Amino acid sequence: MSFFELVKKRRSIRQFKPEKIESEKIKLITSAGLMAPSSRNCKPCEFVVVENKDTLQKLSESRPASSQLIANAAAAIVICIDKNKSTCPVEDATIAAIMMQLEAEDINLGSCWVHIHAREKEPGLTSENYVKKTLGIADNYAVLCIIALGYKNEEKSHHDEEKLDSNKIHYEKF
Repeated sequence: MSFFELVKKRRSIRQFKPEKIESEKIKLITSAGLMAPSSRNCKPCEFVVVENKDTLQKLSESRPASSQLIANAAAAIVICIDKNKSTCPVEDATIAAIMMQLEAEDINLGSCWVHIHAREKEPGLTSENYVKKTLGIADNYAVLCIIALGYKNEEKSHHDEEKLDSNKIHYEKF
């Protein structure tokens, strides 16, 4: 499959089968994240792979909405970034996250990004601090997102090239 076909095929999947993901596939996904480009090639990202159902349930409660799908995922990968290493933490972590999602799609797994950075679990408690406490993540790390993973239990159509808004593409000047 070409890279363009892979990009067309990748969609956010929120319903997963209960099957465990093979450790070889988790290694491929995390390796893709480790190979992601970063500002000044500082490689500031670290990942927490979670497969324990109780912990997945706790992570699913990290936001009042949009995180519940994690409870039914076979695994989740928490994207952490060392704030002392990166001058562009959001950008560096985002690149790693999408590289992992594309690898997941390439090996026929579904994935969905759950945004954690700059979100609140409840008044006075950020989603990030909740996740850091739940997983024992050190203070010098930021948590950008959680990637929920699993075998797809829903089918979505590929992106339709005919529906792309070519008016958003500019040449030479805006």
